[in-house]
Amino acid sequence: MILLLISFIAGALTVLAPCILPLLPVIIGGSLSNGGVGVFNKKKAFTIIIALGVSVIGFTLLLKASTLFIDIPEYVWKWISGGIIIFLGLVTLFPSLWEGQFIARLSTKSNILLGKGNKQNSFWGDVIVGSALGPVFSTCSPTYFIVLATVLPVSPALGMLYLFAYTIGLCLSLLVVSIVGQKIMNKLGVAADPKGWFKRTLGVIFLIVGIAIIGGFDKKTQLFLLDAGFFDVTKIEQKLLEKNNAPARTTDVSAKESSVKKDVSGYLTMEQKQAKYKKVPELSSIDGYVNTEGKPITLASLRGKVVLLDIWTYSCINCQRTIPYINEWYTKYKDQGLEVVGLHTPEFAFEKVQVNVEKAVKGFSIQYPVVLDNDYSTWNALGNQFWPRKYLIDIDGYIIYDHIGEGEYEETEKAIQNALKERASRMGMEDTVSTGTSQPSTVVTVDSSKVKSPEVYFGSSRNHYLANGTAGQTGEQTLSVPSKASFNQLYLGGTWSMTPEYAENKSGGSIVFSYESKNVYMTAGSAKGVEIEIYKDDVLVKKMVIKDETLYSLIQDAEYGKHILRIVIPRAGLQAFTFTFG
Repeated sequence: MILLLISFIAGALTVLAPCILPLLPVIIGGSLSNGGVGVFNKKKAFTIIIALGVSVIGFTLLLKASTLFIDIPEYVWKWISGGIIIFLGLVTLFPSLWEGQFIARLSTKSNILLGKGNKQNSFWGDVIVGSALGPVFSTCSPTYFIVLATVLPVSPALGMLYLFAYTIGLCLSLLVVSIVGQKIMNKLGVAADPKGWFKRTLGVIFLIVGIAIIGGFDKKTQLFLLDAGFFDVTKIEQKLLEKNNAPARTTDVSAKESSVKKDVSGYLTMEQKQAKYKKVPELSSIDGYVNTEGKPITLASLRGKVVLLDIWTYSCINCQRTIPYINEWYTKYKDQGLEVVGLHTPEFAFEKVQVNVEKAVKGFSIQYPVVLDNDYSTWNALGNQFWPRKYLIDIDGYIIYDHIGEGEYEETEKAIQNALKERASRMGMEDTVSTGTSQPSTVVTVDSSKVKSPEVYFGSSRNHYLANGTAGQTGEQTLSVPSKASFNQLYLGGTWSMTPEYAENKSGGSIVFSYESKNVYMTAGSAKGVEIEIYKDDVLVKKMVIKDETLYSLIQDAEYGKHILRIVIPRAGLQAFTFTFG
């Protein structure tokens, strides 16, 4: 029954959480009486706080009892709660609008009473204020999350007991805050005039809080305060939970608490994490979402899960070769607390187009969310310079693992498993994390020590390997291919228009490159489509049509070796971006 006490303490401490502090003026101001100065009115405070407590319990039961409500995204609750607060703010700020416009149009006596009550001492108005805040107050405590996620599904009676303890602690602490706030305001005499400056200021606060809830700024403020070192009361809860683990999820509802306790001493404390790791920055200036049903996602909304953040771009062969592993990890661990977010940061302009990204995501069978970081905001916030790169984020929002490039898949998967085990332990859940390492069937393995050719760019901003033309210069150049090609040097034949990102042939032309590798890829496109002929050591390998701007596989060999690649382009229109090798 230790968790019962922890639940009560957690509820009491919730009022000090950074995500709740901005809402306290609503509780204090909403509970002020419109009566005379010095009148100590507890009725409004009790009504608002009891309504809030009932709302917390009701909101929780709806989430667990109905799949209909489970499927409703978080932003809907934000709009409902924020909209009600904004509405009450407008009424408080402009009472004449309510009196002159709304009340005159209310047809039933009950609505008339409700309207009049709102401008004076409305019982139902107080109920609305408290009820609107319930869903917001339901997300600021790890203890609440444990009760919601692990206890209620196993033992509804025990879960309800813990939930009531949490709610009672919350309501009692809010009552203390409200009474103290009322006494201060009444002594100052600022609440006497229902149309005075204080009520109007209170209306502005209501509007700001409502907008903050809808826009998610309440959560952003919370993260800012926590990152700045603000006193985080959830740490107190977490320490209590570490000493007294919550009941674990199990199919045997008769199992006793003692049978599922775990030792969590092997995991870092919050202070140790702060000293060793960095907090992950929030996704910022996102330009589009894929696999999210068009709904925005944030890393803050995934707090409590282990998150693998994969930085990639769809025409990058190194990124493509990691996708089978990520797909398998997502399938294997998503039901055990892992979320994968693909941060698509484009190298070329065509990779900024959402339709192109959506097509690539579908082609790679990616099921996890992908967000478009077209202006490199999140890339820069992370201090990244590479494709691909993987950041593993634990349930507290710390980057606990970081890998650049391909490879080290076994090490990465073990890091995921360890993070999921910590999550299960911290949440008091049974450790059912899958073991072993994944071996996708579609993997292309590369021995980088045998790849002797670099990535080669055609655009003037990076065409350093152009051997028979002027590198770094935009505009048209008419070039001839020599009889002998030097190793790792790019040769273009015909008339080419050089742009910063690509080179486009303006008539029939050719490309020659001497390389050492096994596989050859080209990032290319064509506005109208163009057929090219691919030769290896003067032997025709294949013909292929280039149209969509993407990565094309030119040569797939069984062995590594040194060869001459020659591409013949019979007519104008090929836009060549890069060669890559593997």
